[in-house]
Amino acid sequence: MVAPPANRPTVVASALRIFDLSLGQMLWSRRSVFLAILVGGPVLLAAAIRLATILEHLFVHAGNNKQIGGVTLFGMMIWLLYVHVIVPVLGVFYGTALIADEVDDKTITYLFTRPIPRRAVLIGKYLSYLTCTILLVLPSVVAVYFLIVPINGGSVGRSFPLLLADLGMLAAGLIAYGAVFALVGARLKRPLVIGLVFAFGWEPGVLLVPGYLKRATVAYYLQALVPHQMPLDTTTIGILTQMFDRFPSITTSLAWLAAMTVSALWWASRAVEDREYVLEQ
Repeated sequence: MVAPPANRPTVVASALRIFDLSLGQMLWSRRSVFLAILVGGPVLLAAAIRLATILEHLFVHAGNNKQIGGVTLFGMMIWLLYVHVIVPVLGVFYGTALIADEVDDKTITYLFTRPIPRRAVLIGKYLSYLTCTILLVLPSVVAVYFLIVPINGGSVGRSFPLLLADLGMLAAGLIAYGAVFALVGARLKRPLVIGLVFAFGWEPGVLLVPGYLKRATVAYYLQALVPHQMPLDTTTIGILTQMFDRFPSITTSLAWLAAMTVSALWWASRAVEDREYVLEQ
């Protein structure tokens, strides 16, 4: 006898159950160990720079013998390491795996035999992704902040609002990239390859092309939220920054990132609901 619809768990309750089930698995997976090493890289770099300034007092700006302030150096690390490398990598490696890993491990059918909506599986695993990546990224940024900002007289207290803005910006990037790559993983074969091409091929390429194509990227709106400016006298970096100087407003960027996230999660949920998963032997 089929249970009445009233006894069927809601999407929210089901998603929370999947979240509780998958969070521990995600945190202790081999993927998380590798990505924890990646996120720890900037902390080690910041510690090395701080040690060099303490022992030698010789951190000099290349080309004009002006010392780089700690806040400026911290901003450069946010731009070059977190915004352009770490956040997209986390989004690609986790987001594309939310459903694809279950298919590869041949466990997707066991999840779908439970009396829960299929889309709850995706939503619960997406919430696990957010929790896991935030636990990896934000402590790393805080550690880098306290190591780097005091260099050459920088004030930790005075620039603390910048840190809060950075944390919010990186969280927004993780939310948006995770949703976009969850859609890639739910709808396409070989999602990891496609995700890497999108994050490190399509996005950097169209950002250099005049026109409207850049509006179809997460990076275009995410860069508008970065509270730091890159030094314009830093050769290639300065040239790229001048090309990227016309960003949308913060309100517009947040609205578009939210729209991308909701749309991607909706289409990914539809894909999970409609797709017939045939596991290869």
